Amino acid sequence: MSKSVALHAALASVLALGVVANPVFAADDKGKEKCFGVAKKGANDCASANGSHSCAGQAKMDNDPNEWKFVAAGTCEKMGGKTMAPGK
Repeated sequence: MSKSVALHAALASVLALGVVANPVFAADDKGKEKCFGVAKKGANDCASANGSHSCAGQAKMDNDPNEWKFVAAGTCEKMGGKTMAPGK
């Protein structure tokens, strides 16, 4: 019985953490835009535009046009990036 209670408590904690973490992430992204081609190796923010991976931190090289980072709105092109994903 105590294993079941501990398991339910752990599951509830994980679910509650997910509910709290998502709004914080969304609030951090206000005033920012995706900028393709400026991410450094291992420092991209999420999935690649060409589908080669689906997670942050997996860029294989600097400035890959398929990798992106969030940057302050209006600064992407000044950094040498593009706000649109490359064509497939």
